[in-house]
Amino acid sequence: MKRRQFVNRAATSSLALAFLGTLACKQDPKKAAAAVEAANSAGSAAMDAEEAAMFFKISLAQWSFHRALGSGKMDNLDFAAKARSLGCEGLEYVNQFFKDKAKDKAYLTTMNERAADEGVQNVLIMIDGEGSLADADTKKRLQAIENHYKWVEAANFLGCHAIRVNLGGGKEMEAAANAGADSLTKLSEFAKEADIEILVENHGGFSSNAAWLAGVMKTVNLENCGTLPDFGNFCIEYGENYTCAKEYDRYKGVQEMLPYAKAISAKTHNFDAQGNETKIDYLRMMKMVKESGYRGFVGIEYEGGELSEQEGVEKTRDLLLKVGKELGV
Repeated sequence: MKRRQFVNRAATSSLALAFLGTLACKQDPKKAAAAVEAANSAGSAAMDAEEAAMFFKISLAQWSFHRALGSGKMDNLDFAAKARSLGCEGLEYVNQFFKDKAKDKAYLTTMNERAADEGVQNVLIMIDGEGSLADADTKKRLQAIENHYKWVEAANFLGCHAIRVNLGGGKEMEAAANAGADSLTKLSEFAKEADIEILVENHGGFSSNAAWLAGVMKTVNLENCGTLPDFGNFCIEYGENYTCAKEYDRYKGVQEMLPYAKAISAKTHNFDAQGNETKIDYLRMMKMVKESGYRGFVGIEYEGGELSEQEGVEKTRDLLLKVGKELGV
């Protein structure tokens, strides 16, 4: 769906909802006004995006609502409607929220229908829990590669362009790089027939060392294999209570990953009074993204604990809109 079509649909839906809300609350003026304001809020973000004429589109990473999904307060099938209500154009799924449905075509069809009904695009699936692709044990690593095949096929069925994988399990840096490159090569070759890209995120272990990950990408050197730079996952050494003892420079890291980037994760944790992320300079980050030539989706991934999940997503969205408008097309 093109941005203008999305905006028009958002505006139309908001007006319709406002009208229905007013009818339902016509005996109570305060309720009617609240209904109109709530109905228009979803369209406002999309209108802002149109006015900004940004170089990227905004998607929503399902992990942003992992607490709601994990507790059962939100169902995976409701994700499309939630993303749409927040002004997002794309959906980034996490496999653990429908982990037994990879081969369930009826369920995947319903996911497609929900996305189509909301006018949003299925973008990618983030894969966890299917084994370590840089495991020192060759037998375990080959099984992990095979475990990912069903998700490649599911992504193809959903119309996604990619799956995100992890290069975990390595014990020694060079050996892990070689094992990871071999796994990515095998998986990418399998995925090529399904027109799916295999993306690696800086997601702990050696992968949070962007120079190491860039080296793996150079070794693989396949068109459908790339990176998914996350603005926040750069811890390369942990201390007590799993606190980060040493962090890779996030700006250097993103810069090193951008030549291979086929998706972007806009990680946030906390915000100041002006709506800026407290530890990440979003203008600097997004300027680098723009200058790299990237023109795809940027996925909201709120991971903080001070705000509700919805408030965190809204603040991340607003920050992206502000920066996107400043940077232009």
